[in-house]
Amino acid sequence: MNSVISIKNEVYQGAINKLSLFDLETPADWNGKLIVFIHGYMGFKDWGCWNLVQSYFVENNYGFLKYNVSHNGGTLDNPIDFEDLNSFAKNSYSKEVLDFEAILEMIQKKFEITPEIHLIGHSRGGGIALLQSENKHISKICSWAGISSVGSRFPKGELLEQWKTEEIRYHQNRRTKQAMPHLFDQYLDYTSNKDRLDIESYCKSNKKETLVIHGDNDASIKVIEGESLANWLNVDLTIIKGTQHTFDASQPWTKTSMPDALKEAVGLTALTLTCVISSTTVIVVAIKMYSHLKCPCLLRLEEEVPMLHFYKLLTDLYLYCKISLLHLRKFLLMV
Repeated sequence: MNSVISIKNEVYQGAINKLSLFDLETPADWNGKLIVFIHGYMGFKDWGCWNLVQSYFVENNYGFLKYNVSHNGGTLDNPIDFEDLNSFAKNSYSKEVLDFEAILEMIQKKFEITPEIHLIGHSRGGGIALLQSENKHISKICSWAGISSVGSRFPKGELLEQWKTEEIRYHQNRRTKQAMPHLFDQYLDYTSNKDRLDIESYCKSNKKETLVIHGDNDASIKVIEGESLANWLNVDLTIIKGTQHTFDASQPWTKTSMPDALKEAVGLTALTLTCVISSTTVIVVAIKMYSHLKCPCLLRLEEEVPMLHFYKLLTDLYLYCKISLLHLRKFLLMV
């Protein structure tokens, strides 16, 4: 797979035949792996630093696809604002699952050989990504500040009854100051698709390698949701200290580099996607790493090192010992 692809704002057909847009880029030295990025609530593919995230992975030999969910409120002519509030009001979690399935089908048609597909989902997109844990076409999943429950996003008690009576409720977009409408049909859609939207159930049955990253100052999706995801998945929760829901990125983002917290999330994700090591080689690799790099964080090795702890060691190397991702990749190839 060495053909270069650079597509911006190409049309795909999402849920209930609604047209929306996607970007797709592959480098000349493509490694055959494609990252699909799923944005969150009141988000879009070009929000904040997402284009810089794309550039980082493409520069590291990955293909990268990001898309607008079909009912996010954007239009084909204006994909970065919310001109189509009628569509936004009708959006639902099950529609976003259908959008991803449409993207996957489009990928399979676009490539003669389907690439190895990894998912990164932010916030609500993290939940949509985790709901693909049984999808045979997905290799690895990365949740960035992802939600742990769909049902908990809806109001309860009197507020739910008021929504039912009035058939519509509004939530202000803090950036655009728009009153974003939500039809009660969104809740009815959830109640009709509870099993398909049960993130906890999909996490508990998940057999794919999964990374869960959360900022400890996240006020939008509390870190306890990341803890729940990690517990259900039986993985360590990776906490980035001192950062909030978007890893210090914002919209618009005019700088040419990502904020440090997002760089950390991107680097850890790249590390997870790069490492493919069987448990039988863990001790050998760890010992060789200590011998080669003289890294004190490897001194805590015991006779047997579970894979979970081994990836933690790699994380320590990357984050705290300032070993570059390129150096790690080259070293792993030597083993």
